[in-house]
Amino acid sequence: MRDMKIERDGVTLHARLDGVDDTNAPTLVFANSLGTTLHMWDGIVPLLPDGLRIIRYDKRGHGQSDVPDGPYTMGALVSDAAAVCDAFTVKDALFVGLSVGGMIAQGLAVKRPDLIRAMVLSNTAAKIGNGPMWQDRIDAVLDKGLSSLADVTMQRWFSRDFLMSPQLKHWRDMLTSTPPAGYAGVCAAIAGTDFYTPTSGLRIPTLGIAGSEDGATPPDLVRETVDLIPGSQFSLMRRVGHLPCAEAPDAYAKILIDFIAATGHMTT
Repeated sequence: MRDMKIERDGVTLHARLDGVDDTNAPTLVFANSLGTTLHMWDGIVPLLPDGLRIIRYDKRGHGQSDVPDGPYTMGALVSDAAAVCDAFTVKDALFVGLSVGGMIAQGLAVKRPDLIRAMVLSNTAAKIGNGPMWQDRIDAVLDKGLSSLADVTMQRWFSRDFLMSPQLKHWRDMLTSTPPAGYAGVCAAIAGTDFYTPTSGLRIPTLGIAGSEDGATPPDLVRETVDLIPGSQFSLMRRVGHLPCAEAPDAYAKILIDFIAATGHMTT
């Protein structure tokens, strides 16, 4: 494991490398959701095959990355992801993005096709929500803090079964420890994003993953987005919500491993 600090336009981003520290190794890059840190993937990384180089990072405004003044733009988030990839000399990676991380994946695949040879769009869409909805959330967070949204967010994130689990506290704490300015900044970026046209122009191997109980990006929304890309695949996970990597890490990792094999991303 190796941590790295990456500077871009005066913003310091925190990234972590697991697995093989070799630029020639097959590489996976993970981008997480709004209100989470790179630790969202902690349950997945140990389940992946040996021989992979695994890179994940904290978005601006989250985790150990800087919290610049908002609002943020999706262009800035995509450029941040590109800066992380460039810092690790990434080429032809398999990029796994969940929620806003999946929006970043779409934008990066359009802007920097040299970085991505295949992608997983998990619990995401080309457009999520609408301007007034996001503005209401921004106002609530900046006025009352993230604790005021924590309970309803957990209901969007997780299945009914998981809401009764003792593990829920870990994820609630991750959300409420997010800096309000960082959370609101990324909300603004999501609000301003509509990738339907650029995503429909992509021609790379793509897998969509949805959770049957996802209250943030329902399965039909995920499917609609991946269907924009010819030849894409779609996997529906049952009895999980918006963060299936947290609720069912073994099943989620198997889906990723099957896609890695199907795309020839790793040779044995």
